Amino acid sequence: MPTPAVKIDPNSRITSADQLLAFFRSGLRPAEKWAVGAEMETLVVDGKTGEAADFPRIEALLSALAATGQWTPVYENDHVIGLLGQHSSVTLEPGGQIELSGRLCTDLACNYDEFFDYVTDITREARKLGLLFLGLGTQPFTPLTEIDWVPKHRYAIMGPYMNRCGTQGQRMMKQSAGLQVNLDYSDEADCMDKLRLAQALSPLLYALFANSPVLEGRKTGFLSTRGHIWAHTDPDRTGFLDFLFSADAGFGDYVEYALDVPMYFIVREGRYLDLTERRFTFRNYLDQGFGAHRATQGDWNLHLSTLFTEVRLRPQIEMRSADSLPASMSLMVAGLLKGLFYDQAALAAAWDLCRPNSGAELRAGCEAAWDKGLQAVWQGRTLQETARICLELSRAGLARESCRWARDRNEAVFLNGLEQIIESGQTMAERLLQDWHGSRSAKLAALTRHCAFPGDLAPSRDVPCAYAGPEVED
Repeated sequence: MPTPAVKIDPNSRITSADQLLAFFRSGLRPAEKWAVGAEMETLVVDGKTGEAADFPRIEALLSALAATGQWTPVYENDHVIGLLGQHSSVTLEPGGQIELSGRLCTDLACNYDEFFDYVTDITREARKLGLLFLGLGTQPFTPLTEIDWVPKHRYAIMGPYMNRCGTQGQRMMKQSAGLQVNLDYSDEADCMDKLRLAQALSPLLYALFANSPVLEGRKTGFLSTRGHIWAHTDPDRTGFLDFLFSADAGFGDYVEYALDVPMYFIVREGRYLDLTERRFTFRNYLDQGFGAHRATQGDWNLHLSTLFTEVRLRPQIEMRSADSLPASMSLMVAGLLKGLFYDQAALAAAWDLCRPNSGAELRAGCEAAWDKGLQAVWQGRTLQETARICLELSRAGLARESCRWARDRNEAVFLNGLEQIIESGQTMAERLLQDWHGSRSAKLAALTRHCAFPGDLAPSRDVPCAYAGPEVED
């Protein structure tokens, strides 16, 4: 049996290493309570020009949603910079990208229902303001310098720092959008197994969900420009977790990694205190403090949220390699990963299939995926072949997982459409490039067809649990 989840007091001062580990122990869940969380970023553009929407219009959109009574506005600097719902939240990324962080759901139908309601509400209000939502991984037209900064204290600190630590950090902040999926684990060993697989799947996720081939009005030469941007953001906090290549890796190794990443800030009485003037790691903070301030569990949580590796612990396992996608595809990522990670047979088979030998091999796989998508060759086979096998593993995993917990639907329905992409070998990015020509208005029309919300959001979900294969021991 897993250790019961630990409740973390954010105001508790850190006086021992065990408190750092407690954050990750707080994520332990028994298998019957494993849930999936989906975080979906979308670009917001002017419906007539395709240019990135300015902050006043985005704030007006948030205010309109708050006025429906379904959301509570969140203020900073007297501006609406987010919304809180009953189980979810809407936040703004630095360039005005809007992100829905949905509830953790034990079944994908729950994730779908929440996403459907959100898309319906937000696109209705957006139309009134002449705004368009795009499920695309990079801003299609607007230059970096012409995109407004959302007026949040943290971005005023992060923005200048990005120019000092990498070449693409501000592009990441203001011109990119992605999807994240959050998954649970039962104990430390299960967490490490899932982190390893999550990291190993990065090339596949970049290839299968590549959807960012244009930037600032031009083809970039990449199918996932977003992936290329992230790789050149900040070497201290992006990329891969090399300690996972050790067979005895555990929570302590994640702690050691995080302790040596430079800090951005801490928050006291609602104010962000800038720690970026010198290379000041969390280890330094524990040893020295910062002025009169000493490290708390809330500081540790905040610091962990500023680590941007392909997979991270928050304390759920968060996978971060997929580009933003059209609404009809947004839950495909969660469906694929749930089938692979929550069924032991599928997890083991996927690991045997994708196991990398080194971080360098993973980086090479990702670079190939950004460039060639499903046609990229990695580990002796194309990523198209790997995707085909993983899709079947996930389908079987979802069917067994549904039957094991006596759920009345086979969630493999949420994978509908992936087989067509895999068998064609053509990514969403390549489909867009075929239609990317002519005038600005023609290109905007192509984007609208390709990825504008709401799109088709209605899979047929009434699929019974029909798996008749052997049970898999937990």
